[in-house]
Amino acid sequence: MTIPEIIEVKREGGIHTKAQLESLVLGFVQGVVPDYQVAAWLMAVYLKGMNAEETTILTQVMAASGEQLDLSSLERTTDKHSTGGVGDKTSLVLTPMLAACGVTVAKMSGRGLAHTGGTIDKLESIPGWSPSLEDGAFLKQAKEIGLVLVGQSKNLAPADGLLYALRDVTATVPSIPLIASSIMSKKLASGAKTIVLDVKVGAGAFMKTLDDAKELAKAMLEIGRLAGRNTRAVLTDMETPLGRMMGNALEVQEAIATLSGQGATDLRELCLALAEETLLAEGFSSQDALELPKKALDSGAALEKFKAFIAAQGGDASYIIQPEKFVIASGRSEIRAKSSGYLERLDALAVGKAVLALGGGREQKGEAIDHSVGVEICAKPADAIQAGDVLAVIYHNQRGLETAQHLLEAAFMIGQQPVSAPPLILERLA
Repeated sequence: MTIPEIIEVKREGGIHTKAQLESLVLGFVQGVVPDYQVAAWLMAVYLKGMNAEETTILTQVMAASGEQLDLSSLERTTDKHSTGGVGDKTSLVLTPMLAACGVTVAKMSGRGLAHTGGTIDKLESIPGWSPSLEDGAFLKQAKEIGLVLVGQSKNLAPADGLLYALRDVTATVPSIPLIASSIMSKKLASGAKTIVLDVKVGAGAFMKTLDDAKELAKAMLEIGRLAGRNTRAVLTDMETPLGRMMGNALEVQEAIATLSGQGATDLRELCLALAEETLLAEGFSSQDALELPKKALDSGAALEKFKAFIAAQGGDASYIIQPEKFVIASGRSEIRAKSSGYLERLDALAVGKAVLALGGGREQKGEAIDHSVGVEICAKPADAIQAGDVLAVIYHNQRGLETAQHLLEAAFMIGQQPVSAPPLILERLA
């Protein structure tokens, strides 16, 4: 079948075969199929959609477009993916917790873009830590420590990067089949048997409504099921930033505090929920899935795993014992409440944009970031507020300070009536 005929199949609402998708996608990766034909096909998918089997085949073709990690020599391999949010340092707490529970976390993580942070950027706040490992060292560390995190390989599902770049300039990004296949192609290529998805919902997330987030989660769950992976999803709130620290080094400090039995209560709650779902997917009993993650945190076992993981990848583990060693921006600016009442809402997107303005994020791939800057949130929704209370502290190096101040002043919405704190865990799907 020719490429125009393949485009016509989807234009008319037809269902693609594996051979058709391989011709189109792999031909694009190999430079045989031109981008203008793929762009036409993307628009046809955007308008006509794809069914579950078709989306799964697309995902598998994308996963097979480059290298695929072979984790068959490892036991209980697990992976976690977040759709992105503000203050989302979950991987820094969850992965050592899971390793302490006896499962293996051998995964690739990404860098941040725009207002959403990236795990690799956060970890690079630790002097010496490297996101690069040779294949042999990767597997050896996974076996010995149970935890290894490296940067995204350019050879992992290269079709995804090429297709996303084209989607970005053809107004075809917000398509559930294309979003789901983009995320899951990298997860399938990464090789883990169990995949847990943290699907964020709200102002600071890509999916703004619960219905849209649920549709995406169900699409990814179906891909996982049809591909033979143990897959679960947790829908979580991103109207409000996660935790109290936003910005790379600040978030690592908060993650260490959480691993030490302190830290923000919402961060701990989310990590425990994701750990429970992971262990359930791995076949642990309901009681063990609930209790083992708590023991890993409270006993200090998770912190020890984190320390060993940092040292194994060249990082200065003394920063884990003495988090005050992290370099934090010297400038301080406070945002204070102008009236008394109750905090009704804290706009996660505005907080993320404030960190971006300070230099703590990147607007274009490859940009350098300032690991030392960020924002500390001092009040969360439902808190009682008095005029003059400190709502946030900005840690800055002058860059973008005025913009960050304006964003944060508008981010806190104070009303006169008491309100209830919004739930963090919105729904669990398996």
